[in-house]
Amino acid sequence: MPNHPDLTASDKQRLREAVSSFPRFHLLVAGDLMLDTFIWGEVRRISPEAPVPVVEVREETRLLGGTANVVHNVSRLGGKVSVVGVVGDDSPGRQLRRLLDEISVETDGLIAIGNRPTTVKTRIIARNQQVVRIDHESSVPVSRDSTEGMLDFIRNNLPRIDGIVISDYAKGVVTPEFMDAVRAATRGLDIPVIVDPKVKHAEIYREVTMVTPNHHEAARMAGIEIHDEDSLVRAGRHLLEHLNCKAVLITRGKDGMSLFHHTGDMAHIPTVARRVFDVTGAGDTVSAVLGLGVASGLTMKESALLANLAAGIVVGEVGTAAVSAAQLLSALDTY
Repeated sequence: MPNHPDLTASDKQRLREAVSSFPRFHLLVAGDLMLDTFIWGEVRRISPEAPVPVVEVREETRLLGGTANVVHNVSRLGGKVSVVGVVGDDSPGRQLRRLLDEISVETDGLIAIGNRPTTVKTRIIARNQQVVRIDHESSVPVSRDSTEGMLDFIRNNLPRIDGIVISDYAKGVVTPEFMDAVRAATRGLDIPVIVDPKVKHAEIYREVTMVTPNHHEAARMAGIEIHDEDSLVRAGRHLLEHLNCKAVLITRGKDGMSLFHHTGDMAHIPTVARRVFDVTGAGDTVSAVLGLGVASGLTMKESALLANLAAGIVVGEVGTAAVSAAQLLSALDTY
């Protein structure tokens, strides 16, 4: 597979102009919102009660996670963003709303459900290493009424939307009915729909603009073990044909990204990460940059290159991270 060519001065200028134009574009981000809680501490001893470390807590932080981290990335990149999803009628749900309000995100598309907990992922970290993760969540599909509430918001706001990002964490928001309705609402409109998928839902992503599985997800979705370039190409082409979408972007960790386009074009984009501390949220950053890139008029290959640069930034930070437009422009300058 050919490597992405070196960027010329004019290529870089085009990408800079696109990033600078992000504030002109409005994305709708839908999916499974989460509250990420990080408990930071030190380990100095083993518990006398069981052979486990005792973490002395120094600090707690709460951040936007899951689909809400995609929203955060779009906001930090300068784009306008509306969020669609569900939260519980509980303290974590109110905290999540406050965090969204703090970054001026429209939350009219959020549905509060009384008998459903807000998804909270608590990570306990000592010396930059995750000790354990605790999840509070429900993966039961949301009710028909809640789904219709989200879909009504999407339909009513399509005239001002430049792109849709669906971030599926398989927590009950992204259902076959939801995807069918999004396809029907956007049919015939020039609104790209980009999906960060989950394997168990592979069949419901047909006919979207782009699907962005990681290499493990791509292998399972295609039913092809990916162990070399040939198997990677077969898996990518299979997904492209089976899902009948315009592009498949397979993210491959330290090996970069591979883009398969419906025209038959392929491109490999090598990783630019200099150090990897934590991959948490890197896929969310990729989704946000792809959405804004395609909405701004960049090709899918150009958008993937920007997303690759952004992912290289966030994996160098511990915890859920969001990249800013300034960071992305700086990365472009040194590419």
